[in-house]
Amino acid sequence: MRFSGLAPYSLLLVSLRDLPLHNGIPAAYTECLSTSFYGIYGARRAFVLDQMCTESSFSLTQLGTMVRLHEGDGEHLVWLERRPVNLSLLAASFDSELDRLLGDLRSPSAIDMQPGTAVWGSQVTLQSSRKGLTVLHRTHDGALLSASDAVLRQIDSQLPTFWRYIPFTASPLPLIPVPPRAKERLREALATIRFNHIVAAIVNGISVHHLQKDVRYLTGEDPASTLATRHSFSEDAPRAAAWLKAQFEALGAECDLKHFAEGYAPNVICKYTGSEETTETLVLGAHYDDRGSFGEVRAPGANDDASGTAALLGIARAIGRRGVVFKANVLLCAFAGEEQGMIGSKAYAKELREQGANITLMIQGDMLAYRKPGDAPQLGLSDPALVGTPELTQILANISAIYSPELTVGPFPYPGGSDHQSFHEQGYPAVQVYERADLIADPMYHNSGDLSDREGYDFEQIKSIAKVELATILHVAGFDWNHVEEPEQE
Repeated sequence: MRFSGLAPYSLLLVSLRDLPLHNGIPAAYTECLSTSFYGIYGARRAFVLDQMCTESSFSLTQLGTMVRLHEGDGEHLVWLERRPVNLSLLAASFDSELDRLLGDLRSPSAIDMQPGTAVWGSQVTLQSSRKGLTVLHRTHDGALLSASDAVLRQIDSQLPTFWRYIPFTASPLPLIPVPPRAKERLREALATIRFNHIVAAIVNGISVHHLQKDVRYLTGEDPASTLATRHSFSEDAPRAAAWLKAQFEALGAECDLKHFAEGYAPNVICKYTGSEETTETLVLGAHYDDRGSFGEVRAPGANDDASGTAALLGIARAIGRRGVVFKANVLLCAFAGEEQGMIGSKAYAKELREQGANITLMIQGDMLAYRKPGDAPQLGLSDPALVGTPELTQILANISAIYSPELTVGPFPYPGGSDHQSFHEQGYPAVQVYERADLIADPMYHNSGDLSDREGYDFEQIKSIAKVELATILHVAGFDWNHVEEPEQE
C-alpha cells in the first residue's frame, strides 16, 4: 500500500485468536472494522482506523495494539517476520537477526546500481536511502515497517533464511466471514463421505514416477531442464509458467496465464468445466515461485513449492488418465508471487470475489515433501482457529483417514501464511495442507540446497497428501468417469 496520506489514521493489529470471525463481526465493531480491514499479517488482522473510530470506542482500541501512522515516513507498510521453525534450525536469536537485517537495509547497498539494472535476469536491486526505512512497531515475532520503493525491493533480495515479508494491500479488503450457507454446504458434504472404490482407484493412480520427473524438471535437477530458479522476478519463472501451462493442457485442462503485477511471472490458472449447470467452483492451489539462499542465483525450490506444484500435475494426470468429468467446476492454480507476500493469489482471489464467484472450497498444497528422519509420514492442516474453515479441515482429516491412513494428521501451530490465506481473506472456505503437524523442520527451507535428491525428501508423502487433495475434490464436486484404466507401471 502507499503509506502517504494515511495520517492521522491509526493501525490496529489484533490477534487472530482475539478476534475470531467464525460467527461474524462483533456488532459493536461492525461499522468501523467492516470497511477498514487490510488483511492478515503474521497471526494478526490489520485495520486502518480513522480518528472518529479511534475516539468513539475505547473497547475497540483495546482489542489489540494501536500504531500511529505519521505522514511522510515512507511509501509502503510492510510486515516483516521470521517463520516459526524448529528451534534446532536457528543459529541466532530473533532480535539479533532482525537488528542485522534492519542495519543492512539502512546501509548503502553493496551493489551500486541505477534503477532498471538487471540482476537474476529481470530482478532489480536498488541502493537504499538511509531515510527510506522506519520501524513503526516491533514484536517478539515480527516488525511493522514504513519503507520506500527502493527499500521494499531490497528487502526481497536481502532476507535471511526463514524470514519473509508481506507488503500491505493498496486498499481495504471487505471483512467477509465465511457465510453460513458455505459452511452448510461443507457440512452436507462431510456427512456423505464414505469409502468409494472408484475414488480409491482414481487417487491411487497418482504416479510417484511422474512426481519425481515433474519435481526434477522444476528444480533443474533434470538435465533436460533449463530452469535455475523460479524466483518471481527471474527470467526463468515465466518459462516455468509456460511449461506448466503446456503440461496441464496436455493432460486435458483449459489454461490461462494471468498477469497480475508488472515485473512478476504470471499465475497459471487451469479449469475443468463442470458437467452440470452450476457456478459452484472448487480450487486446488500451489505456488510455483521460490526463493534461494541470500546472494545465490540458484533457487531449486524442490520442497517449497515444487512439491505442491508437482502434486497438482499428478492430480491432473490422474484426472486425465481415468477420464474424470467433474459435476462442478474445478480450478488448478499454480500461483506466482507467494514469496513476496502472496501477491499472485491475492490478486486472483480478489478478482474472483469481484466476479461474484461461488467458491465452495480452496485447498493450498505448500511444502509437502520433507519428512524428518525418524518421523512417520504426516499431513499438517492449517489451524482453523487462526486461518481457515473448521468444516473443510474436518473433511480433509476424514478423507485422509480413508484414503491415506499412513498419514498422521494434525494442525500446525501457526496461520500458514500461504495462498489459502488470500482466499480466506475474501471470505472463502480455505485450508492449507502441509508436510508436518508441527513447526517447519526442513533445514533447506528458503535455501539453494532445496533439492529433491537429499535425505528427508519423500515422494511417497507427496503422493499420500495429493491423494487427500484429489479425493476431497472428487467427493465434494461429484464426478463421472468415462472409462477405467489400470494405473501406469512405475
